[in-house]
Amino acid sequence: MSKSGILIIISGFSGAGKGTVVKELIKKDSFCLSISATTRAPRSTDVDGVDYFFKTVPEFEKMIEEDALIEYASYVGNYYGTPKEYVLDKLNEGKNVILEIEMQGALKVKEKFPDAVTIFITPATFGELERRLRKRGTETEEVIQNRLKRASEECVFMDKYDYIVENNELEVCVSDIVSIIRAISLKKENSSDVIDKIKSDFNK
Repeated sequence: MSKSGILIIISGFSGAGKGTVVKELIKKDSFCLSISATTRAPRSTDVDGVDYFFKTVPEFEKMIEEDALIEYASYVGNYYGTPKEYVLDKLNEGKNVILEIEMQGALKVKEKFPDAVTIFITPATFGELERRLRKRGTETEEVIQNRLKRASEECVFMDKYDYIVENNELEVCVSDIVSIIRAISLKKENSSDVIDKIKSDFNK
């Protein structure tokens, strides 16, 4: 019986509430969030190995050369990436590891790890997405319009995801994702070895 965890890739439109959904998921024992490596300087509240794995530029570039990252990107002069060893260790411990990454990175990870489960989180309507972005009250009209434009562009690729989950009510959305992963876990556990054992027991 397989006890390894499942790699879960979660994406969603900006404003869809995916960060809140992920925070609720990792409160559950069977889920954990992948910790990224970065070359940015730690903030006063950051803890190495908890918030990020902090690396120098040469250390990070060595990880790239050694294919030690599941995915990585450069943003505002710093590297960010997902260490492969950490993710594989957690999967081997039986944890379902969540990668909360944008669409382009998600599809690249899926190519490398075809068994990964991809989940796209969205509100029910485009109008609801706009309402949530405006409700934040922290962004200019230009930023809001850019986010809405990007969402329209990302719609084209939604069918590349294994599951589309509407985030209309937080508890329901989280429950839906837990149910998806539970179903996949049960399918994994129903390996040929288990089936053979049951057949053997019934034929005694």
